[in-house]
Amino acid sequence: MRDGDYTLGICTQDLVRRGELHTRQVVGTVMSNYGLEEMLQRLGVALIRAPVGDKYVLEEMHRSGTILGGEQSGHIIFLTHATTGDGIITALQLLRVMQSSGQSLSRLSAVLTKHPQVLLNVRVRERIDPLEIPQVQDVVSQARQTLQGMGRILVRLSGTEPLARVMIEGRDQQAIHAAAERIAHEIERTIGTTTAVPSEV
Repeated sequence: MRDGDYTLGICTQDLVRRGELHTRQVVGTVMSNYGLEEMLQRLGVALIRAPVGDKYVLEEMHRSGTILGGEQSGHIIFLTHATTGDGIITALQLLRVMQSSGQSLSRLSAVLTKHPQVLLNVRVRERIDPLEIPQVQDVVSQARQTLQGMGRILVRLSGTEPLARVMIEGRDQQAIHAAAERIAHEIERTIGTTTAVPSEV
């Protein structure tokens, strides 16, 4: 599947090649895969992470002065064309890159290698930030030590549902899944109502 991370990667590389990304910054979200961040670093471009939601992406784009931003879900904003994520504009931009480079979308997508990512949801009985709970803090700290800097951990409350979301990504699928399970179990034990359930990302 080629999601918004691939679109950002492909279009950023094209903007850099054409000398049009003057700020050397692109806006993603806290859910953007770390593989995208690594790819942008190789181009000398910084990934600014905004909260999930295209309105937050747009706010950060205005604040940083960059022209490209978007979400993993596929809402991509090309600020020189529009202030919202427009599917037709995104498709046209990708087609333009394909035409100018003479490469297929699958070939262009090879610019990005995504890290495995695990997302678990825990239904909570009250809206408390899990990271304010000492027991959860301890488990998260242990997970970071286990990953040894080779992964990323995100624990947050859903903005729309009574859920705590635990996302971990890294190179070792088994390690990140085990770490996510431990964190989710601790959240469920302290403020949860049901067992953690996997969610597609």
